[in-house]
Order: sequence, then C-alpha cells, then structure tokens
Amino acid sequence: MEPARPARVERRLAAILAADVAGYSRLIEANEESTLSRLKALRAEVIDPKIAAHTGRLVKTTGDGLLVEFASVVDALRCAAEIQAALAERNAPLPADKRIDLRIGLNMGDIVVEDGDIFGDGVNVAARLEGLAEPGGICVSARVREDAAGRLDLGFEDMGDQALKNITRPVRVYRVVIAARPAMPQAGTPLALPDKPSIAVLPFQNLSGDPEQEYFADGMVEEITTALSRIRWLFVIARNSSFTYKGKAVDVKQIGRELGVRYVLEGSVRKAGGRVRITSQLIDASTGAHIWADRFDGALDDIFELQDQVASGVVGAIEPRLRQSEIERAHRKPTESLDAYDLYLRALALRDIHTDESMREAIALLRQALAIDPNYVPAKAAIGWSRIHQRSHGRNPVSEADTAEAVAYAREAIEAGKDDPDALFMAAFTLLYLGGDLAVAATAVDRALALNPNSAHAWMVRGYVSLPHPDIAIEAFERAMRLNPFDRLERGFICGIAVAHLLARRYEQALDWSLRALREQPSYPAALRAKAVACAHLDRVEEAREAVRQLLDLQPWNTIARTAQFYARLFGSQEAAAVYTEGLRKAGMPEE
Repeated sequence: MEPARPARVERRLAAILAADVAGYSRLIEANEESTLSRLKALRAEVIDPKIAAHTGRLVKTTGDGLLVEFASVVDALRCAAEIQAALAERNAPLPADKRIDLRIGLNMGDIVVEDGDIFGDGVNVAARLEGLAEPGGICVSARVREDAAGRLDLGFEDMGDQALKNITRPVRVYRVVIAARPAMPQAGTPLALPDKPSIAVLPFQNLSGDPEQEYFADGMVEEITTALSRIRWLFVIARNSSFTYKGKAVDVKQIGRELGVRYVLEGSVRKAGGRVRITSQLIDASTGAHIWADRFDGALDDIFELQDQVASGVVGAIEPRLRQSEIERAHRKPTESLDAYDLYLRALALRDIHTDESMREAIALLRQALAIDPNYVPAKAAIGWSRIHQRSHGRNPVSEADTAEAVAYAREAIEAGKDDPDALFMAAFTLLYLGGDLAVAATAVDRALALNPNSAHAWMVRGYVSLPHPDIAIEAFERAMRLNPFDRLERGFICGIAVAHLLARRYEQALDWSLRALREQPSYPAALRAKAVACAHLDRVEEAREAVRQLLDLQPWNTIARTAQFYARLFGSQEAAAVYTEGLRKAGMPEE
C-alpha cells in the first residue's frame, strides 16, 4: 500500500488588509453598549459595502479588527483610502474621545489558505503594518507602494526600514497620505491624471451678438459642470479653473496637461428671442481627437432639460459601457421663473469680485430673484455666501440684522434644498461662519458632497467645518485645490490650511501658507490676520505688528473682543480661539 500523500496546501499571492479600532479598550470602558452599536453601524453602512465594492473577501473579524483579502493591490488600497475618508467625515463633528478611528495595514505577499482562513508571512506583515499606522491612517509595504504608484490620487511618505515583531527581515514601510496634493506645478508642468475619467468644461462662446448675454453663456457652463459633477465616477475640474482660459486661444492638449484631465468639453451658446441653441464637442486632450459632437435646440422653457442632454451625451461618450445604466442627472428645474434664474446668474457673475459694491449689487439681484420667486432656494443660500464675503473682505462689518437674515435664509435653504449641492454648501458655510452652528453645517456640507463629490467649494466648506480637527481640515482644503487648481478663490483654500496649522500650533507652516495666500492677494484680511498670529507666536513681533497695521487699514473695526467672539464660534472652542486672541494681542490689535 502506498503511503498517503500529504494534503496539498493551497497557496496564492494576495493583497492583505488588516485593520483594528484605535483605542478600542478605552471606548468600551467609557460606554460599551454605545461603542458596539456604533461599530455595528459603521460595518453595515461603510466598511462592508466598501469591501464588497472593491471585490474584497472578508476573511474574519475580531472584536476590534478585521482581515480582508484582495486579488488586486489597487483595489485594496483604494478600499482602505475610501474607508478612512468616510470615517474621517463621520468623525469630524465629534469630540476626540468619541471618535471611532481605524488603523490599517496593507501588504502584498504569499498566503496559505485553509478552511477559508489565511495564514503566512504576508498576513503577519500586514498585521504589523497596521500596528504602525496612526489612528485614521494607513501603512503599506514597499511592494504595495510600487504596485499602486501612479494609479491612485494618493501620496506616500517613506518611514524607512522597520523591524517588525516576529518578522526576520526589515520591511520598508510607507505612510499613505490620503487625497494628497502635490506641490503646485510650475507653468506648463503636467498634472497627473486621476484614476478615473476626468474632464474640464471650457467657457462656451457667446454667439448671441450681445455682450450683455455673456453671463448667460457662463451660467450655462456652470450648470453643465454641476450636472457632470453629480456623476460620482467622474473627476470634474471646477468652473473657476476652467474659466482662466476664457477668451484665450489655447491648444486643448496644453489645457489637458495644465488641468490634469483627459477630456475637454467646449462649445457655444446662441440665445435669440425665446429660443436657445447649445453646440458642444468632446475632445480627447491627450490626442486632440474629437470623440463626440452634437447640437441641442429648444425653447428657453426647456433649458434645464437641454443641459441634462449635454451632460448625458458627454457621459455616454466617455464611458460607452455605461450607456445602458441610468445616468443620475438633475431633472428638477431650479425655479419655474426664468426671470429669477437670470437674476441669479447675474449675481453669480458678481460674487467673486469681492468688493463692497459688487457684493451689494449681487445681494440686490438675489433679492429681486426672491421677489419673483420667494421659494427660490439657490438665491436664499447665495445671500449668506455674499454676506460671508462682505464680512471677510469688506471695510464695514455686517450688521446684526443682515447676519440674522442670512442665517434664517440658510436654514430655509437647507430645509428646502436637500437635493441642491450648491445651495447646501453655501448655506452650510453661512451657518458656520455667521451662525456658529457647527453640527448643522457639517451635516449640510456632507449632504452636498454626497450629491456632488467634485465640488471644490463644498470641499473648502468641509475644511472650515473640520477645523477643530486640523489635519482632517487640511486634507479637505487640499482636495478643493486639486479639483480647482486655478480658482480665483484659491486664497480661501490656502488660508484655510494656514488656519489649520495655527490651530495645530505649527506656526512655521502657518506662516508659510499665510504668506502664500498674501502672494495671491496682498490685501486679503484673513491671511494678514493669520500672518500676524503666526509671527506673534514665533516671537517675530515687528512683523506681527506690521500685519495688524495693514489689517486695520483695511478693516478698522477689528478688535480682540470681536475676534474672540467670532473665532470661539467658528472653532467651537475658547481654547482654539485663544491661539488667535493671544497672538493678536501680542501683535498690538486693540482690545475694544
């Protein structure tokens, strides 16, 4: 009789994700029932769906951890990044002791499969990498970094060779930087393409023969950009960056390199009487080849349906395989009154000029729109957005009555505009900036991002909402900058990063970012204030005092008392506000 052959051991190469809950024992001790309930909800609503979406296999779970196998490194890393991003958003409004953070380790290696479980060196390394990760962070091996490099919009920080417990050889470890934004490129330097279809909608030509109709063509582009942005698998460059090419004869290949997109949509609008004609063409920016072109004619009453048709045609051209899928579009008209819509578009054309006069004119136009249609949600939200710019840039403070009106309109906009991402992010910022309602603002901007994940300004608002957690705020501001690299409001993104560094007591970095914002706009009050605070805490008192002198020349109403009240409301903490008040006091700002 032949001796029995040993059972064949199944081995395979796999990407292994190991994760556990940071501070699990502390959370259980503080409130066992609540912690277990929240973990169950996170598994059901975030973690398990992400694993399934990226074709992972959940091997096993423990009380505070889990082990997942993937066939692809890219799928594993994308899944890990999306889980951490989703958890960060959920945690942002919570105090530090209530947050549930995961630490994740990723490795690519040989595994042994037995009865559905997996073993081996590849698994052990993933578990040790998870132990090196920070709460909310991801650590990966060199093999994972090599296989994923250039395929995801992620950065990697080299942690060097690490001696891992029970692993005989040193392992090169990298920390993943989620939504990392590379240094701003020099002119002409190509941006890396995202890992999903990317598009920029260029300014449409106004062929109406009437310069006064320029705002109509610009508004049309904004509406089409928004419609495309609602499609989650598209990476859409924001309107402000695309509009830097307005009136310029620029080669589409150059635009693709400078904006970091594969596709460019260009076209024209002709409005005459009660009719409108939209022509558009989609171009592959890497080759200059025309992929698709079409013309849409219709009555002005059908203008919103025409915008949807343009968006749908572009989507079908970029990803033919999805032609049979139902493309999510906005079927709803913003308002039944085209007069009100025209007034709103005119106000948007004024909103980014940032002078006292332009803001007053914009608000007057929005009031006219509301007089025609009292339920026009975007106009209500835009009034608060304009008041924010008045307060941050204006020479005179916004009155209590105007502030109260803006906050009331913002609450109405959130209640009525649950499917309008622009209205939601504008209203969220108003409630945060003017109303001090951090919790409602966070919920509203999260809803806006769920509807339109490509909204640079919504990511900016998410950054300001997240300032109590500076590093999360910085990630949001960086995401906004990548989506809108040429935005005229980029100083707002940059200054937000400066403020986040201030709150983290990283004063050198805060000064660097405030100076960068001032290079964009030397008279930017928020950046001057951040510079003064950073310099004061660095004992560069004369520079701090000079920044305050410049600030008071622009806004004589600034005082320590006003600053303390405003920043305590914005940051949700007297301690955080003290970073500003102590610095500004040292820099010589008046007390009252």
